[in-house]
Amino acid sequence: MAAAAAATGSVPVRVCHQEIVKFDLEIKAAVQDIRDCPGPLSALTELNAAVKEKFRHLRGRIQELEQMAREQDKESEKQALLQDVENHKKQMLSNQAAWRKANLACKIAIDNSEKDQLLQGRDSLRQRKTTKESLAESASNITESLMSISRMMSQQVQQSEETVQTLANSSRTILEANEEFKSMSGTIQLGRKLITKYNRRELTDKLLIFLALALFLATVLYILKKRLFPFL
Repeated sequence: MAAAAAATGSVPVRVCHQEIVKFDLEIKAAVQDIRDCPGPLSALTELNAAVKEKFRHLRGRIQELEQMAREQDKESEKQALLQDVENHKKQMLSNQAAWRKANLACKIAIDNSEKDQLLQGRDSLRQRKTTKESLAESASNITESLMSISRMMSQQVQQSEETVQTLANSSRTILEANEEFKSMSGTIQLGRKLITKYNRRELTDKLLIFLALALFLATVLYILKKRLFPFL
């Protein structure tokens, strides 16, 4: 192909060859992009539209090169260019076959991906449903626990009220006992004073009795002395 272009020495022929090579490389790159396309189908459609446009330009350049080949004066140059045209056509057919295969592989991959996403969506829905059921059960358990705690708190409040009432009654009883103790303390103090007074009275009475007894004995002794011993 390059040898034919050099033999002709025609600038338009060389330019046509260069553009054909450029479009061929761009098509190969675009086919690879299609093969690697992860989707969605809209992205694949855009890539295919670009490839179609490149094939249109490539086909036009090949036709131009074929026309130039038929216009050559030298038969050798004409045959060389026609051979190049044939090679370019074969390469274009090969690119078209690769394009179709890439499209088929990409569509299969996108279909599989969509199926996986659908299955994941179902699994996600199932998981969300399970999560909702779990949350509902948890909420029910929490509500029951709160009700149980409320009942326990109500019982505790009632017990506290009863305890407070008992303490109040005990306080009144203690106050009454304290008043009684105060009253008894006054009585005890009075009794102690009376006992002390009686003890003193008893001591005085004993002393008076002792003095009276001593006086009586002295009197008896005096009388006996005068009767028995008058000379003394």
